[in-house]
Amino acid sequence: MSLVFVLGGARSGKTRYALSEAQRLATEAGGRKVMIATAEALDGEMADRIARHKAERGPDWATLEVPLALAEAIRSLRPRDVAVVDCLTLWLSNLMHAEAEIADETEALIAALDASPADAVILISNEVGQGIVPENALARRFRDEAGWMHQAIAGAVDQMVVVQAGLPMVLKG
Repeated sequence: MSLVFVLGGARSGKTRYALSEAQRLATEAGGRKVMIATAEALDGEMADRIARHKAERGPDWATLEVPLALAEAIRSLRPRDVAVVDCLTLWLSNLMHAEAEIADETEALIAALDASPADAVILISNEVGQGIVPENALARRFRDEAGWMHQAIAGAVDQMVVVQAGLPMVLKG
């Protein structure tokens, strides 16, 4: 089992990198490619974005739409599956909106990753802690929770890649 964490800013190329790696790993494993999407189509713009991303991936990708139950989705994977989780910061936002216990959910996600029979899981997230300190309490809490979640995930994976301007930089593995 290969666990990869891909972190970067908005439009940094992290999803393109993750999909390319998933394609390579799925070809090696002879398994299916699974997109685990945490987004919800709450408005027309997001619905269009989701439809465009599905079309870009093509019909050979299975898609699980999982705004909250990410650990359960990981546990549902099969041997030889290669999954991409896009993305952890949106999942965090969904958890905060649902008033879930973030640390418990992160711990459950890591346990599910450790137990998954899949060949590989690639987790994508947005780096949000390198900018200015947000002016409101909710945004500061989100930044803090994302930072703590990222540290926990980075500690649990085999490989950590940061993508900036389309260039992947391996930090771990």
